[in-house]
Amino acid sequence: MHAFDVLGDPVRRRILELLADGERTSGQVSAVIREEFGISQPAVSQHLKVLRDAGFAVVRAEGTRRLYAVDTAPLREVDAWLDRFRRYWAPHLDALATELARGKRARRPDEATPGSES
Repeated sequence: MHAFDVLGDPVRRRILELLADGERTSGQVSAVIREEFGISQPAVSQHLKVLRDAGFAVVRAEGTRRLYAVDTAPLREVDAWLDRFRRYWAPHLDALATELARGKRARRPDEATPGSES
C-alpha cells in the first residue's frame, strides 16, 4: 500500500498522532479511536495492522499487552517526497512568521520609566 493511501484515512492519521505522543497499548489506542470515531475494536485492530504492515508502526509484546509506537522511516520518505513542494508554501509561512513578530512588537507595553502613566 502506498504511503499516501495509508495516511489518507483519518482513523489511521489519528492513530499515528496518538503514537507520536509516545508508545501506547492497543487497548489505549482502541479506547480513544472507538470514542472519537465510533468504530469497533476489531476495526481499530485492522487499522493498526495496516499501519504495521505499511511500516508506519511497530509493535512489541510486553506480557499480554501489545505496545505500539511510530516507525519514522516511512514518514521520512513522505517528508522527502513533500520536499519538492515546500517552495510553494515556505515563503508564505516565513511571511506569516514576520507578521506575527511585528504584531507582538506592536502589542508590547511601552517601556516607559517606572511610575509614569501610559
